[in-house]
Amino acid sequence: SVLLAKDADPTRLVSFVGVMGGPMEWLTLGDVVMINRYYGWYTNIGSLSQGMKWLDGEIKDIYKHIKKPIIVSELGADAVSGLHSMTQSLFSEDYQTLLIRKSIETLEKEDFVSGVMVWNLSDFHTSESILRVGGMNLKGMFTYDRQPKMAAWELKELWSKKR
Repeated sequence: SVLLAKDADPTRLVSFVGVMGGPMEWLTLGDVVMINRYYGWYTNIGSLSQGMKWLDGEIKDIYKHIKKPIIVSELGADAVSGLHSMTQSLFSEDYQTLLIRKSIETLEKEDFVSGVMVWNLSDFHTSESILRVGGMNLKGMFTYDRQPKMAAWELKELWSKKR
């Protein structure tokens, strides 16, 4: 637990990653607040405008109560490589790219947000479920065989800008 880690070495920062729906009290235990959030994907499905409102509201609420730096340790959406859409269609590379861009734009407005990590580098095998075609997590910026998706190019552009 976080408290055991602090007891073992009080000189190091300790963090705890809070999943969606976890109690706020857990987030107070670490030195840095880390949260995994998938607004527009697992919640507010397909609605980026509503999802970004919820994301913005939640991070402000967390900071108001805890007053510690926040790192969003996971965000993203699944995308089937080569699937494109003119509308905000789930599983398209266009939707994945837009969700990532809008999430980063929302988060970078706040000084208390210390970092953002997009889940995941590349698509990977995981357990099978109704959410996992062929047992694949398709949230990668690259395909399973490491070919870039549209979102990889978007991140390159976003991270190349002077901040």
